[in-house]
Parts: sequence; structure tokens; C-alpha cells
Amino acid sequence: MDNQRNIHELGEITYIKAITVGSINPNVPFSEKERDAQLNILNRCLNEFPKGRIIGYDKTVATYVIAEHQFVMEKTSYHIGFKRKPLWLEEGKENGK
Repeated sequence: MDNQRNIHELGEITYIKAITVGSINPNVPFSEKERDAQLNILNRCLNEFPKGRIIGYDKTVATYVIAEHQFVMEKTSYHIGFKRKPLWLEEGKENGK
């Protein structure tokens, strides 16, 4: 019964927003400020009206060896489904966010 309910809910999704948290590019420094900004938009998608829900995610892991040091970097792309596109996403584009 739950399976049928989930399929029905997924059928109501008309807009999907991809949010990436993290970075796998060792040439571009990734700051705490950037990570916080990525998490803020993810939280906004999940908590503000209209509330979205995570319908999937992709994880990418990269391993680099630079000057005898091994680095492992990870990024996760969350796919957030909405019944309709949030107006505040449009406002963010207009304000250059």
C-alpha cells in the first residue's frame, strides 16, 4: 500500500532542482562559506513553501595524489522534487544568487 502512495506522490512532481554539496576539483579551493551556501539552499528547498523532497542523489568521489599526498574529495548532488517551481527560486536568479 505504501508503495502505491509513493508512486502517486512522485507523479505529482512537476519541477526538479539539483543541488550540489561539495567539490571534486582540487584546483579550485572549496571554502566553508561555499559549503554553507550550498547547504542553506538545500535546507531552503526542504523547509520553505512549497516544500520539496529528496527524490534521488548522486555521489561522486575522486582520489588525487599531489606531491606524495593523497586527497579524497566528494560531492553529492541532491535531486529535490516539487509539485510546482518555488517562486523564491526565480527571485534568487533575478538577484544574482
